[in-house]
Amino acid sequence: MTTFQFFRAGGFDQVRFDSGRDLASVDALDQKLWVALACPTKGLGLDPRTLELIDTDKDGRIRAPELIAAIKWAMALVKDPDDLLRGEGSLPLSAINTDNPDGARLHAAAKAVLQGLGRADATTLTIPESANAAKSFDAMPLNGDGVLTPDCADGEQAKQLIADILATVGGVADRSGKAGVSQETVSAFFTEVRAYLKWLSVNDDAVSAAKLSGDAGDAFAALQAVRSKIDDYFARCRVAAFDPRSTAALNGEQKDYAPLAASEVRLNHADLRALPLARVEAKRALPIGADTNPAWTEEIERFATLVVTPILGARASLTESDWHTLHDRFRPWEEAQATKKGAVVEVLGGVRLKEIAAAPGLLDPSFAADLAKAPVAAAITSLERLALYRRDLFRLANNFINFRDFYERKTRAIFQCGTLYLDQRACDLCIRVDDMAKHATMAPLSRACLAYCDCTRASTGEKMTIVAAFTAGDSDNLLVGRNGIFYDHEGRDWDATIIKLIDNPISVRQAFASPYKKALRFIEEQIAKRAAEEDKGSQTLITSSVDHAGSAATTGKAPPAPKKLDIGIVAALGVAVGGITAALSGLLQAFFGLGFWMPFGFVALLLAISGPSMLIAWLKLRQRNIGPLLDANGWAVNANARVNIPFGGSLTARATLPKGAKLDTRDPYREARRRWWLYIAAVIAASLTTAWALGKLEHLLPERLQHDKIFAPPGPASAPAAPGR
Repeated sequence: MTTFQFFRAGGFDQVRFDSGRDLASVDALDQKLWVALACPTKGLGLDPRTLELIDTDKDGRIRAPELIAAIKWAMALVKDPDDLLRGEGSLPLSAINTDNPDGARLHAAAKAVLQGLGRADATTLTIPESANAAKSFDAMPLNGDGVLTPDCADGEQAKQLIADILATVGGVADRSGKAGVSQETVSAFFTEVRAYLKWLSVNDDAVSAAKLSGDAGDAFAALQAVRSKIDDYFARCRVAAFDPRSTAALNGEQKDYAPLAASEVRLNHADLRALPLARVEAKRALPIGADTNPAWTEEIERFATLVVTPILGARASLTESDWHTLHDRFRPWEEAQATKKGAVVEVLGGVRLKEIAAAPGLLDPSFAADLAKAPVAAAITSLERLALYRRDLFRLANNFINFRDFYERKTRAIFQCGTLYLDQRACDLCIRVDDMAKHATMAPLSRACLAYCDCTRASTGEKMTIVAAFTAGDSDNLLVGRNGIFYDHEGRDWDATIIKLIDNPISVRQAFASPYKKALRFIEEQIAKRAAEEDKGSQTLITSSVDHAGSAATTGKAPPAPKKLDIGIVAALGVAVGGITAALSGLLQAFFGLGFWMPFGFVALLLAISGPSMLIAWLKLRQRNIGPLLDANGWAVNANARVNIPFGGSLTARATLPKGAKLDTRDPYREARRRWWLYIAAVIAASLTTAWALGKLEHLLPERLQHDKIFAPPGPASAPAAPGR
């Protein structure tokens, strides 16, 4: 029994694969200890062909059982299990386990491929060579997939038979992508042929009963095309015979022709086709050809050619009795239609179908020749599979069973699609997103600051959407519409534009400054708002003054005197200023009353302001994890894969000068240097003066400088001293 080794990263324990033996025993590892149990096959930084081969059920997802099966298959075909840990991009023939029968066939196929490439003495097969060998073999007419295309048919008769099958019951795609027929398809086709030929005997009897020389199906279709219209005509003639007064209405009133006259007349106009087939009269025969509704000329001519003439002979009109005769002649045919089977092959015709039925085994030799290539096809496909697995399986395991690549940061994880450069930062945690609306519903649970970006390459017209996690710095300058550059895992550059932001704390330091930034932003907005209002008031005052002056010049009247300042307003302002002064005085008195504890009071004040936001940020940063970002993309993450503050700092690099770089600090365009020490000195002086005025520094000053002594009220005059005796 294998003893697994584990390591701790991201706040949880992960299995370590130090040897091929560890990887080979992955089926013995409890799946509760796997970091992921499923992942998609698209949008990952791994060869899509490898993922396609592992995805045996072709559902677009790789699950734990499929990965286990791939590892077991590859381990059985290599001599040394550690081969799968090397990640080499080639397949040495010496690495194949020839003691295994499948491995022996694989070794022979590899030598055959190399010989075909003119490298018979080579001992290594590259991945491109194995892939091209598989593609070349798949493109051959006989490629062992059990599907015959017209190109691989033996003789013209077999080729025509395959074409007939594809035209009727359809086919399947062979390995080359061309349409072909399988043995199941051929069997289904011959079943339809036999069913139709059995039914055709009844059909022949019906044709004989109708005395048709042509195709009974075409004749019946021509009859069906005009049946309802002819029934309507003879019914109208009967009504006209019942009451001659109805004749005019049955033929259509004049107003029925108004829509036709109002526009360009077309013979297929719906209103014209709705009129009777011919002029309605009592007991009148239906004219054939002449005097019929021109909108039905084509159908009537076809009906006359295929039905009337073969059964009744050529004639210019059709009586109601003749019409019933035609019905009776086609009744056997119509009854046969209700029981028809094999209709899908009817288009080939009875003669061709009888020829086909006479040679049911025509394609058997071709199927046998194709299936004889199946072992070679399997071996060549397995060559490509083994070469890809040998290179990619270990890396997939380190991004599926554990997240070693992600947490070690030595190589990029397969779900990291590149690096986003924006706002003097490089974000390595970038994930491709196919459905942003769906992704954005779950991504906020990651507790990370996220920026969704549209990425485009104008040179190729390619587009994609990514989500980048900002895990260091601040979010002050992250705005929708900002542009950056994204480099994918192939090193190609894309134009990136932020289209959506999910704001979450990036650091505790940012949270400390957040209340003050919000306060300053609020003050700036209020000042700007107030300035705009004052500017608007000034403009209004100027306009009003000009209007009054113009009015006075016109009327000769002096403008009204300005309103005097309301005493109530002055009193209210005084009360407000007094209240503010009293509050400020009380605050300062309490603060300076702390004496030597004033620095601690200052720190306590800062914590009272910034503490709540810092606490919230700290709690969210502790919950930050990558699981929701991957789950929203179709992964099944099985662990709480945390991204703590130190690790997050490594995922987002901020701009720093290179080591050893020299910086010239002289800036010709810098603003005038402010003398901050003067401002600080002024603040300190004002603070000390206030403390002295409140009498809080009495115990620190000499008696002659104490506030109480300087501003003490004068006392009563002392009596003169008595003269000495």
